[in-house]
Amino acid sequence: MEFLLLMTIILTFVLYKRYFPVSGVHCINLKDLDLDKIKVIDIRDYNESHNNPVEGTMNIPISYLNRNVNEIPNSDLHLIVSNLLEKNIGIRFFRKKGFCVVGYTIVNSKHHHLFLKENSLKIGTKC
Repeated sequence: MEFLLLMTIILTFVLYKRYFPVSGVHCINLKDLDLDKIKVIDIRDYNESHNNPVEGTMNIPISYLNRNVNEIPNSDLHLIVSNLLEKNIGIRFFRKKGFCVVGYTIVNSKHHHLFLKENSLKIGTKC
């Protein structure tokens, strides 16, 4: 019984960190950003960011964030991600390291255009 309870707690924690939406961070159209004050970090993997680049971003794939966190300037951050899972993990990572994430953009590489999704439990919308 104790083992089952422990496994349930671990599973809940993992699911929360990956799939539960992060509060307080919304989609922001890249055109609306003040790039003098906000640093844009592209955390998609190298293949996706190379095939569908976003100009003016710092490319650090999510799997390399811990290794390269010292390269990121201490300013407000905006994340470029490929899906909601990357968004949740990336925002939680940067918050844990003391950064302020002000927004995100989901880039849909299949259609080679920007697809922005609102961070809420509502239906996704284009911003």
